[in-house]
This record gives sequence, structure tokens and C-alpha cells, in this order.
Amino acid sequence: MPTNRYPNYIDEEILTADPVRLIQMLYRGALDSITSARRYLKLGDIRARSSAISKALTIVTELSLSLNHSVGGDLSKNLAELYAHTEMLLIQANVKQSDPPLAEAERLLSTLQEAWQGCSVPEQLAGEELLKPGRAISYEPVSTA
Repeated sequence: MPTNRYPNYIDEEILTADPVRLIQMLYRGALDSITSARRYLKLGDIRARSSAISKALTIVTELSLSLNHSVGGDLSKNLAELYAHTEMLLIQANVKQSDPPLAEAERLLSTLQEAWQGCSVPEQLAGEELLKPGRAISYEPVSTA
């Protein structure tokens, strides 16, 4: 009987991801959920739309809770305000069954995701001393600020 290996792949990717990659994955998950919500809105599938918006809202809330305000300063404060605005847009979209708030939330999160993509270590650096195989790299907890 064939098994679905996709959940195992996702679990492995999450468990081995560095903190920046985890943030990038959260943005991707939120954006995928918003895309689904917009599709379900057009199809008139209220339950699926609401579920997709709830998932996006949960992810944005998690991003907000991960902010380290004592270290992040103004950046952390600005991100908190953007996340709060995005949460409000998602709630508004669900209550009013309206696409424009979803489109705006998608635009905001896409812009933030692009910024986080710039935080990735380029593959060209994989041979550099810091990233040589066998070198232990420890990660400190990171805030999104």
C-alpha cells in the first residue's frame, strides 16, 4: 500500500530549517492560505474560505507573537503594526465576504516575504569556511524584528 511521503518531507524540512527559513515558511503558508481564501470566495464556498482565512490569521498572529520588542526597536514596532493591520484585514474579509481586504493582506505579506527572502544565505557561499560540512552551527532563537 503506497504511503504519502509529503507530510514526512514537510516535517523534515521544518525540523532542519534555520530560523530565517522558518519565518520564510510561515510567510509562504500565510500567502498560500490567502490565495486559497480568495479562490474559495469566488467559488462561494463559505466554510473553506473561512478555514483558509483562519489559517492565515493564525500564522500572522504567530509572526506577531515572535517579535522581540526589547531587541527589535522601531522595526519590531512597525512589524507589529503591519501584522495587526493584516489581522484586521483578514477578519474584515471574512466578516464582509470581500476580496479587497484579502488582496491588500496578500500584497503586504508578499512585500514582507520578499524582504525575508533577501535574508537567505546564497548557495554560492555554501563552500565558504563558515558553511563547510562538519562545522557545527548553532542557532539562537530569532525574532522577526
